[in-house]
Order: sequence, then structure tokens, then C-alpha cells
Amino acid sequence: MFTGIIEEVGRIVRIDQQGENRRIHIEAAAVTKELKTGDSCAVSGVCLTALDITPTSFCADLAPETWVRTSFSRITPGARVNLELPLAAHGRLGGHIVQGHVDGVGRLEAMEPIEGGDGYWLHIQIPAEIEKYLVYKGSIAIEGISLTVAKLEGLRCSVAIIPHTVERTNLGTLKPGDPINLEADIVAKYLEKWMMPGRAGHLSPVGSSAELVAKGF
Repeated sequence: MFTGIIEEVGRIVRIDQQGENRRIHIEAAAVTKELKTGDSCAVSGVCLTALDITPTSFCADLAPETWVRTSFSRITPGARVNLELPLAAHGRLGGHIVQGHVDGVGRLEAMEPIEGGDGYWLHIQIPAEIEKYLVYKGSIAIEGISLTVAKLEGLRCSVAIIPHTVERTNLGTLKPGDPINLEADIVAKYLEKWMMPGRAGHLSPVGSSAELVAKGF
């Protein structure tokens, strides 16, 4: 599990084709101090397995599905990626619960200065299948970054970001039209399933309220 608080911005050094799979080589100096072979690392919001770790780099293998269903399809050597290690059991949940499972790919429309402020509006075109999970002031992971929904206008989502976020993530390197990894809040997805018709009797291990009354509870 991750929290969407980016620890380091890495750089793609090389992408090797290995049959149908790809191996990405990532330059990084901070997260590699704690990584061990087989550990998980969120790379721009995608949970990957760290391999071939050195003090200044690590690798990760991408299946074809991961390549085509995430923003990795746009990366080339030199691209910047957001890196985060999993939350330690004794750590703080500074953002929100992020699994590293991309729900869909949005498109960056624009990043424009906030009038009268020192931050920016980030405007994103979102897929229809994700829109139902978004609520005003709710959480969303964008390229692995925990952010708060500030505006929802149809399939357009806007978030307000501060200069620190731009400086410490890959957002400042993106261009209008670029694909962006999106992950909806897992709580919304659980609530959707629990509210589905026919699920009420499965919410309690001892049965529904009617069954409890019949048993004398």
C-alpha cells in the first residue's frame, strides 16, 4: 500500500524490449537505499517489482498489459517518473490509500496559474468509467500523487496544486495531451460493491437484521 506522497523523481535511462515484455531502467538515488530485490515500488502510480538494484538505479519489468493500459506508453529515455516506497506499518498515512493499481488513463488538458495565487490548476480529461468514483473534495491519485478533486465538470476533473508539488513531482514535465495514470479512491469502489442489489445479506457474518430478529437477538 502507498499513500501518494512522492519521495523522489526518477529518470528513465533505458527501455529494453524482451519478447513481449519491456524492462525499464530507472535512475534514482533515494529510494534505492531501502529497496531490495523483489520489493514493490510505485512508479508514477504503478506498483512494480524492483530488480537489479544498484546505489543509483533499479529496473522493473512491464507486461504488455501494463504498457498499453498506463501512461508508460508515452515514456522515452529521459522521462521523469514519480517514485514512492510502500507505507511502513509504523508510518503516517499522509495522503490517502493508494494501491498502485491504475484504474484508467486520463489526458492532461492544461496546467495554468491560479489567478491571484501562486499555485496552479491542473485540468484533466478523465475516462467515463472513473468519473462515477470522483466526488468534490474527494481523493484521486494522479501519476501516483495524492490530490484532492476541486472541480468536476462532466468528464473534466480539476485539482489545485502548489508550487512544491510541481517541483517535487513529474507534473512540470508533462505537456497538454499527455496520458496520465489515474487511480480512484478504493473506498468508493468498496462502497459501490456493497450497495449493489443482493449484497445486503453479505455485509454481516451473522446475517441480516431480519434474521437476527427471528433468532431473538
